[in-house]
Amino acid sequence: MTTLSETSGQPAAPAVVTDRPPAKRSWIGWGFMGPFMAVFALVFLAPIAYSIYLSLFRDQMVGGTAFVGLENYERAFSDSQFWSALGRVSLFLAVQVPIMLFIALLVALAIDSGRLYGKSFFRITIFLPYAVPAVVATLMWGFMYGTRFGLVGNINDAFGVSLPNPLSPELILASIGNIVTWEFVGYNMLIFYAALRVIPHDLYEAAEIDGASQLRVITAIKIPAIRGALVIATIFSIIGSFQLFNEPSILQNLAPNAITSYFTPNLYAFSLSFSGQQHNYAATVAILMGVITMVIAYVVQLRGMRKAR
Repeated sequence: MTTLSETSGQPAAPAVVTDRPPAKRSWIGWGFMGPFMAVFALVFLAPIAYSIYLSLFRDQMVGGTAFVGLENYERAFSDSQFWSALGRVSLFLAVQVPIMLFIALLVALAIDSGRLYGKSFFRITIFLPYAVPAVVATLMWGFMYGTRFGLVGNINDAFGVSLPNPLSPELILASIGNIVTWEFVGYNMLIFYAALRVIPHDLYEAAEIDGASQLRVITAIKIPAIRGALVIATIFSIIGSFQLFNEPSILQNLAPNAITSYFTPNLYAFSLSFSGQQHNYAATVAILMGVITMVIAYVVQLRGMRKAR
């Protein structure tokens, strides 16, 4: 039955009632995601689960492998070598990461300014060390650090001076920091430069009309606009610092008195597993470092994004 609309006097549209059943859930998306999820579970989730399983057991001279629950974690919390390694990488993180990110940001701002002649050359030159494998870079710098056969020794002989030994226990952490900075400045520079390139030029034009200086443009426009990139680079650098392994492992042969088997947590876990045959305790150290890294990275992300809002 057709009724008239009260306001216009025109016939009102009849109500449409559909009895169509709800659409069936499609599994096509999972078909595309399936291969990735299978590989992800195999190479990421399964090793973590197995490490957690190992950390709950202990090999005993009598009785073989025994379930010990959280005793390995209690041992780690009272292990002075573990805390020494953790404190060392924390110091490395607190000093090296800000220096590296500051240099990378400075270079990115210089290239983005448009006032640097040959910026394409400088961009590829600064990024090039990142393309050098970490093993090759560490060996190269290790031989330059040598006081008897390397660059430091040659300078001492040529000028009759006595430069400090970069491979001494007092300077070895700074020497490793120099290598890591040389390797990753270009990588972080590229992250910052890519973020700078997407800033609308209208903001620069408005700042120029207002008479803002270049320093004011950097502090008020560019750096706030790339805060997300700064947070990402910081998180990556935190993860890399806690995973420090290649550089001290390779330099250990050149500076055995300066780099111990527990110089970093990863090197400590490696030594426990392959030299000490303590696979269960090594898994415990690895799990603890994973949790610590995850918590710190998450806190940095929360603080960085909160400031961005």
